[in-house]
Amino acid sequence: MANLKSADVVESSSAYVGRFAPSPTGPLHLGSLVAAVASYLDARAHGGRWLLRIEDVDQTRNQLGAQNDIVETLARFGFEWDGELLVQSDRHHRYRFILDDLIERGYVYPCSCSRREVAIYGRQGLDGLIYPGICRLGVRKTNVPHSWRLRVDGGLIVFADLIQGVFAQDVQQTVGDYVLLRADGCWAYQLAVVVDDAECGVTHVVRGSDLLDSTARQIGLQRVLNYPTVTYAHLPVLANLQGEKLSKQTKAEPLFAGAESEQLFFALEFLGHEPPAELRGAPLALLWQWALGSWDLTRIPQKRSVSVTFEHKNEYKILL
Repeated sequence: MANLKSADVVESSSAYVGRFAPSPTGPLHLGSLVAAVASYLDARAHGGRWLLRIEDVDQTRNQLGAQNDIVETLARFGFEWDGELLVQSDRHHRYRFILDDLIERGYVYPCSCSRREVAIYGRQGLDGLIYPGICRLGVRKTNVPHSWRLRVDGGLIVFADLIQGVFAQDVQQTVGDYVLLRADGCWAYQLAVVVDDAECGVTHVVRGSDLLDSTARQIGLQRVLNYPTVTYAHLPVLANLQGEKLSKQTKAEPLFAGAESEQLFFALEFLGHEPPAELRGAPLALLWQWALGSWDLTRIPQKRSVSVTFEHKNEYKILL
């Protein structure tokens, strides 16, 4: 975080288009629901559009049938998205076009470094080792598959997060030149998400705070590509008593079918809203109606994570 003047903060577009973009690595869980509810309500409360995107570029992590399960689960909860479902694996040609343009303009370079080499020469950064620029002056090994890295300039990128406050990061010092296309042919999240948001007209992204540290990279790439800067709001993530984010990796339970109202009620409570007790277990339409009329982004806790305990099936306790 940084205490900076408002003049230093990135300005963003005012038209509202939001989105929810889960990865098909398994069924949705409570953490997914919280993010979906917040992004959906914020879009609808502003009279905006809400898009649904499946982020499946990392084929090594995708689970068979998960995409259909995600779509069916969202429909079961009463979410209504605008336009067609967008699937990243259908858009490889767009990412290739953008990367080729960056190559031609000299913004990216090939890298033959293995993880072992980066581990030897790199130092610890935000979410891994900081790439030390070994291949900046030319790829060292031409007979091995190579990735493509964005050449990152130094200096702070500053933005005003609508929940977490003003945030500043020097990407060169904390991450280094980062990958846009992996050596195994998989497109990196940073490239795909920036291109998709821009080409779909997304103006506001409401998502978990686990992605806060990658936002400066995305803003930097938006600038390189002459895209508008997105407005961001990063929610506290659900965590267990050990402080671990609730996720598929930490064996988060999938959302229970038949208990949608109770789970939506919990999501609203987690987001700092207080549905009336009489709405617990009420028809989904009534709960959504209350939520839309009561939605206020400023009521969301200004935290990176909030711990939750699970007493029994569909019984949760928020530990603020």
